[in-house]
Amino acid sequence: TSPLAWLRTRFYYLLIRLYFDQEFSIEEFTRGAKQAFSVVSKLLSQHKLDLLDELVSAEVLQVLKEKLSLLPDNHRDALAADIDAIMYTTEGDVRIYYDDDGRKFVSILMRFWYLNGANLPDEVPGETKVFQIVFGDESTKEKRHLLTANYEFQREFTEGAKPDWTITRIEHPRLLE
Repeated sequence: TSPLAWLRTRFYYLLIRLYFDQEFSIEEFTRGAKQAFSVVSKLLSQHKLDLLDELVSAEVLQVLKEKLSLLPDNHRDALAADIDAIMYTTEGDVRIYYDDDGRKFVSILMRFWYLNGANLPDEVPGETKVFQIVFGDESTKEKRHLLTANYEFQREFTEGAKPDWTITRIEHPRLLE
């Protein structure tokens, strides 16, 4: 992350605390985002989209229904991220905006790097190398792939709106395209 981007996100966190939610904490948000990512990614891999209604926007669910039906089993398995397998998490873009009706929104893009043991080829579509990590000795080696995912979380801060974060974008590059 560039120093300018880091400063920009910290400025937005300050604005969120000052104008929307005095108790907002990026550390607490990140913990919740990791839990949501783990739950949602596992439900995606199991094709249990009906359980995602409260967590994921209707638009994203519609797109996921189409994409998941075309995925091979090994790619669908690779979507699942156990919370203990998340190696690194960082915030991406943070936006504060108002719609035409005056409603207030905050969206935060989170990037996750996670290990997954799905049986993926060395090269996945898109001709991008998937990092592989081998655990154990030669006779009992276990191959894991280091995969990435981007999830965007949005919350409406208009008075009277539900205080819930909703996932408005899900990207698993090279897997869910």
